[in-house]
Amino acid sequence: MTQVKRVYSFGGKTAEGKADMKNLLGGKGANLAEMCLLGLPVPAGFTITTETCNDYYADGCKLPADLLTQVWDAMKKVESDMGMKYDDTENPLLLSCRSGARSSMPGMMDTVLNIGLSSKTIPGLLKKTNNPRFVYDSYRRLIMMYADVVMEKAEGVELPGDGIRKQLDNMLDLFKKSKGYQTDTDMTADDLKQLSENFKKKVQEVLGKAFPDDAKEQLIGGIMAVFKSWNGKKAVSYRRIEGIPDAWGTAVNVQSMVFGNMGDSSATGVAFTRNPATGDNIFYGEWLVNAQGEDVVAGIRTPNPLNDDTKNEQNKHLHSMQEAIPTTYKELDAIRATLEKNYKDMLDIEFTIQDNKLYMLQCRVGKRTGTAALNMAMDMLKEGIINEETVVMRVDPAQLDELLHPIIDPASEAKVEPIVKGLPAGPGASVGRVVFTSEDAVAWERKGEKVILVREETNPEDVEGMRAAQGILTARGGMTSHAALVARGWGKSCIVGAGALHVDVVGKIAKVTGTNIVIKEGDILTLNGTKGHAYNVALELMDATENPRFQAFMTIVDKHRKMGVRTNADTPADAKIARDFGAEGIGLFRTEHMFYGEGSEQALFLLRKMILSNTLEERVAALNDLSVFVKKDMKATMLAMDTCPVTFRLLDPPLHEFVPQSAEKQAELAKALGISAEAIAKRGEALHESNPMMGHRGVRLGVTYPEVSEMQVRAIFESAAELLKEGHHPKPEIMVPVTCDVSELEFTKKIVDRVYTEVLAKFGIKEIHYLYGTMIEIPRACLLADRMAKTAQFFSFGTNDLTQMTFGFSRDDIGGFMNHYLDNRLLAADPFQTIDQDGVGQLIQFGVERGRATRSDLKVGICGEQGGDPASVDFCYRSGLNYVSCSPFRVPIARLSAAQSTIRHSKKK
Repeated sequence: MTQVKRVYSFGGKTAEGKADMKNLLGGKGANLAEMCLLGLPVPAGFTITTETCNDYYADGCKLPADLLTQVWDAMKKVESDMGMKYDDTENPLLLSCRSGARSSMPGMMDTVLNIGLSSKTIPGLLKKTNNPRFVYDSYRRLIMMYADVVMEKAEGVELPGDGIRKQLDNMLDLFKKSKGYQTDTDMTADDLKQLSENFKKKVQEVLGKAFPDDAKEQLIGGIMAVFKSWNGKKAVSYRRIEGIPDAWGTAVNVQSMVFGNMGDSSATGVAFTRNPATGDNIFYGEWLVNAQGEDVVAGIRTPNPLNDDTKNEQNKHLHSMQEAIPTTYKELDAIRATLEKNYKDMLDIEFTIQDNKLYMLQCRVGKRTGTAALNMAMDMLKEGIINEETVVMRVDPAQLDELLHPIIDPASEAKVEPIVKGLPAGPGASVGRVVFTSEDAVAWERKGEKVILVREETNPEDVEGMRAAQGILTARGGMTSHAALVARGWGKSCIVGAGALHVDVVGKIAKVTGTNIVIKEGDILTLNGTKGHAYNVALELMDATENPRFQAFMTIVDKHRKMGVRTNADTPADAKIARDFGAEGIGLFRTEHMFYGEGSEQALFLLRKMILSNTLEERVAALNDLSVFVKKDMKATMLAMDTCPVTFRLLDPPLHEFVPQSAEKQAELAKALGISAEAIAKRGEALHESNPMMGHRGVRLGVTYPEVSEMQVRAIFESAAELLKEGHHPKPEIMVPVTCDVSELEFTKKIVDRVYTEVLAKFGIKEIHYLYGTMIEIPRACLLADRMAKTAQFFSFGTNDLTQMTFGFSRDDIGGFMNHYLDNRLLAADPFQTIDQDGVGQLIQFGVERGRATRSDLKVGICGEQGGDPASVDFCYRSGLNYVSCSPFRVPIARLSAAQSTIRHSKKK
């Protein structure tokens, strides 16, 4: 049986791996190998593969039987490269043990430095270095890290109160205070020797086990701890946020130690080959003399600027590396150029200087802001480093949110704790005074106040208040709840499902469960809709408006995109915003939304009059009056999208949603209609359904009241006819919602055909180019798609309702349990945020295949909010959809995601 290769060596100018092996060696291991092949000064070591991590977990957290043999074999090469021996009494080699997933997870997993220091090796190191302060400083660091990472966290020990690392840090602080020292570097060798002994006693006392005095035991413990940290709480949380699969596993990098804490001729630092915040092409970083890397990243000491470009108000008085050791700085700057030329990207690097000799410990593609990602990509294109396809792939679709929405100043946000957390339903940030009703939101906004609307949950009657508010916070609801959908459509920050919030609308207060916090009307709130955090102070917002280079970038994006991108828009104003963002049509015009919002009072009154009609004649009269308003909005929207298709969804919600709920509103309507409030309440009760999402709505309304469908269809055709007469190019599409059988489509098509003929005759025109199709939201429609396509010229998958029907989850009530599903890994992601490709995805693919088997030119798209989710866009591209449709502010994200899918899959082919 062939032995599995689990260990890959690197050192000198040779390596068994290279940069493109990150799936097997993790990002860190692959890049260490690559730096060796580039001839850079990298301390020798070896990488244990990600596959070994998965085997470790598969075998009940046991190291594979053949691993340690390969580890000790690889150690011989490290010893040869470094001219030292591990666990040696005279010339001891010390090691670091670090994690390294294939996708960067900075700070999420564990590291142990200085492995190999023991009573056996310390005397030899003292003799060799003649630097007892360095030896005992390294030893106390090993004890602190090893006790924390290997003996506590990896073993799942839960201590009452502070963990062992905090207890040892407290001992260190008390020791310095007792001696009158200001910094760690003030401590003498004897101080550090004494502190190390005190640390070991504390470890034994707190953890009930002695710190291991055996070098081999230390290394094995370090390797296992790194594997265990893959499933640590913070690593699991980070993977969920970043969408990193659990099955990837982490590699382990064992590397020879080089020391930045050997005195004033030694140092350590972290740098970026370009500014990660702005994208400016300057070498950007920090360094510390006489320190180890953890001191820089942990903020234990204030680091010095790397160069003049990195100086700011806080560190301008400190010496830069460029000033203090210019020769070494020039060497590092040359390495920067070598790495950028090789990787063709901005890199995050870690380095150590030991006795004036520079060593490279790590390089990886650096994290960056959205603005920096855009600027770097466009700069590198101009510099000839990358091509257009790479430019498109360099910007993460989610980063475009930073360019399109205001955001909280991170420095301001870091100083405060959120009072409540919920689901991040609408990106960006907002600051305003709290109101609890839609009416108050409108009234306060008209007085010039910026407001945050706080509700238990929202419904269509709140739309005016939602439009007036800067941001929305609700205690209930999911990512596709009413609040979330509307907020995203308007580019407003929104947090939903903040379960700890208890809202008392009558008392105009909200309480945060488990705290003494009470939010009153008029109080200030700041919402971070990107994180789902709310703060009871006014935080500073950063201007994140469109970068002048954004349009140039999006032009490149569209050159490489094949799939269309439309928008979900319900007003001419929304249509214009979406078109400015690059939408190529409207994939969902929700007819019912024209009955809410600014200027809709008369239309809503007439709709209610129609609903409350007792006879067909009364209903038709009310519909004739209503059609004037419906036609006005439809015509204006088609004009705003002239030459682009507009998909009008016929009236979808159950009628009871339009009947006023409050006694005050019912009384107003009764007075206007000349009927009793009791009659209105009674009609509302008669319309009420046990499960309105599966009740008398969509096409079912049109079957019961065909005159309602006829009014809408006539408004569409007459609007189009008038625009044609005026020299425009309307492209209406009529979409029938909630269908489950082709017979429903045929029933409605008879109305459409008759009205079409009548409108052509009325206007004296030969034809109106239009399409007739259906919104597929019910699993049965997917299964019978071949039949549906006999009548439908297009399908638009309503993925919100299709997900709801497939899972049996109410999209408005998932806030109560979805987090528990995600926390317990019962589901990998919220299916209302990203298409469930295993279940809902199969239905979509089945529907596409069946539909096109009947009608080869069937146009297919989606119009749920997942149309703006990058993973869902990629799925739609692979499934052969013609377009995706999403809210206006997500259109650029969908355009970029679609272009990236085109590039990604064309490369695979």
